[in-house]
Amino acid sequence: MAHEFKFVRTVEFSETDMAGIVHFSNYCKYMESAEHRFFQSIGFSIFTSNLDPPIGWPRVHTSFDFKKPLRFEDEIEIHLLVAELRSKAITYQFRFNKLNGNDRELAATGNLTVVCVSRSDDGEMKACNIPEEITSKIEPAPAELLES
Repeated sequence: MAHEFKFVRTVEFSETDMAGIVHFSNYCKYMESAEHRFFQSIGFSIFTSNLDPPIGWPRVHTSFDFKKPLRFEDEIEIHLLVAELRSKAITYQFRFNKLNGNDRELAATGNLTVVCVSRSDDGEMKACNIPEEITSKIEPAPAELLES
């Protein structure tokens, strides 16, 4: 069962502000990219129209702590850890590491909580249990990997 996912990308110019630093809003995009890739790695899409009923994953909480700036053309590793798996929600913990050769410098940490929802015929969303097809492939990361 999976409890973490990592991928590496390069900071794009359009992600930076007038000071040449990654704008804080892009960290949300980085988290979503990691979450989507994590789901793909366990054989699912974040868009789950193939499940009955189809489900969605609205965000109910996000937070960040910034340690050092990321800049244009920095190579970064986005590290997702499953911090908590509940019947209707998943909380992820993220580490954003600037890569310098074999060295990693922690640039930021973040948390994201998503809730599993289904939609009624009138479009109203309601929290529902995460399908077993998904929970059977995910587990919380070991405590020693999670930051306190």
